Amino acid sequence: MLRLKLPTDPRWAKLVETNIQEVLTDHAWCEQKAASNAISIVVQNSEYPDLVTEMLKLAQEELEHFEMVHEKIKARGFKLGLERKDSYVNELYKFMISGGSRNQRLVDRLLFSAMIEARSCERFKVLSDNIDDEELAEFYRELMISEAGHYTMFLRLAKELTEGTDVDQRWREWLDYEAEVIKNYGKEETIHG
Repeated sequence: MLRLKLPTDPRWAKLVETNIQEVLTDHAWCEQKAASNAISIVVQNSEYPDLVTEMLKLAQEELEHFEMVHEKIKARGFKLGLERKDSYVNELYKFMISGGSRNQRLVDRLLFSAMIEARSCERFKVLSDNIDDEELAEFYRELMISEAGHYTMFLRLAKELTEGTDVDQRWREWLDYEAEVIKNYGKEETIHG
């Protein structure tokens, strides 16, 4: 379903288990950034009522996920910690169209968002299938389902809102680009690291 070209090595989950506090903190901040991304899309594209509605729902859900992860952090006696830089997302950002029409930039922003959700979904599946911590395995299984819904929503919106962009072709370009980017990741105790 995700069509990602390079799967995460399941051994990444074992690396994550060596520093649960770090992955939970990183994950919490990923959820906060996802909520901020949805709000940013609203601010920049308020003329699309259906898009605004979808993004407002998404922002609320992402903040709920942020709260859920924060509760896991507190329950384990950890503290949230400072916001983490996400180099993977920053590398994806470089691929977004900066010129072109306003609509082309919107479609690319939606595809950028879909890509992040797709990789997060895939990483959550790897965690849920390979982590020994049963509570976290179940937690990530539930979030994986949610991330899959976000991924498909962003792709659907890109196709609905396009004006002259071949969304399927551009998505294939995103998949190729992401496959090159992700080769450098999977070595840290972070969601995309």
